[in-house]
Amino acid sequence: MSAAHAMSLDDRAFDRPDQLPLPPPLSPAARQLFDQASRALAEAAGCTDARQRYATAHLAALRAAAAVLAARTHPEPGRRRPRSAWVLLEQVAPEMGEWAAFFAAGAAKRAAAEAGLSRAVTEREADDLVRDVSAFLVVVEHSLVGPPPRARPRVVGGSRNGR
Repeated sequence: MSAAHAMSLDDRAFDRPDQLPLPPPLSPAARQLFDQASRALAEAAGCTDARQRYATAHLAALRAAAAVLAARTHPEPGRRRPRSAWVLLEQVAPEMGEWAAFFAAGAAKRAAAEAGLSRAVTEREADDLVRDVSAFLVVVEHSLVGPPPRARPRVVGGSRNGR
């Protein structure tokens, strides 16, 4: 498709006030990471061990963050010092800063749970994290593909054309 043709399609989307432009296409890497996050969350929800449930849910959140990073950033040339995904998420998606801080604070607890420490997490903490990650995935999905379409108002007493 030529650039001129693509521009005309974009222009037409803005000419119709009842239609929003389509979000940019999602990269395969971002889609794959988000799908992995969704599967990990489902796995976490099915875990009977609180430590495994907590660790798996936290990893689901980490994969969701990686999906946002894959969608919004490009690799920089050269080797740089590794940085936390949560620090990067806060930089590239400031609207997710509170989520990034929340999950960064739980990283040590996840490490303890993965190490098998018996008192690393409680059942309640694991259940709460599964719920929180579920909410985070909704936020991430909306940032990746846009919010769900809004319902159109019903026209009462006839059509828009007055018929």
